[in-house]
Amino acid sequence: MTDLLVRLYDLPVFEAEARVAAAGIVVRRAIAPEAHVVLAWIAKHFGPAWVSEATHGLALAPITVWIAVRDGKMVGFACHDTSAKGFFGPTGVDEAERGQGIGEALLIATLKGMREAGYGYAVIGDPGPVAFYQKRLDAMDIPKSKPGVYAGMLR
Repeated sequence: MTDLLVRLYDLPVFEAEARVAAAGIVVRRAIAPEAHVVLAWIAKHFGPAWVSEATHGLALAPITVWIAVRDGKMVGFACHDTSAKGFFGPTGVDEAERGQGIGEALLIATLKGMREAGYGYAVIGDPGPVAFYQKRLDAMDIPKSKPGVYAGMLR
């Protein structure tokens, strides 16, 4: 799949933000002292490649890792500027927590963070759920972007 392009100056309003907040889930930027907790959670649920990217995002100032927390426990995360500047992702939600809008709330919080950082557009590199992004963000395919920045990556 090719990378996707998202207009940050024209972001939609997601009802998921309010729904997630009403369910007691806080979506916020991670902070440095909790990096070990965030990285351990990502390792457990999504593996080492995403830990590498989140490690980079946690080392940036400001931090570019967003987390979803309920009752003091992580239920999801999203990053930007970890594979390349202007890139959204990776992002993931605990399998048991999916379907509640947490992914949407993380997506919009992260994209708003990118817009606040001065970006006009975001790239979603090597997207998994393409229909999710196209439906919610009117994301556009970037022609000839496969494998893009991931060409030659060690696996």
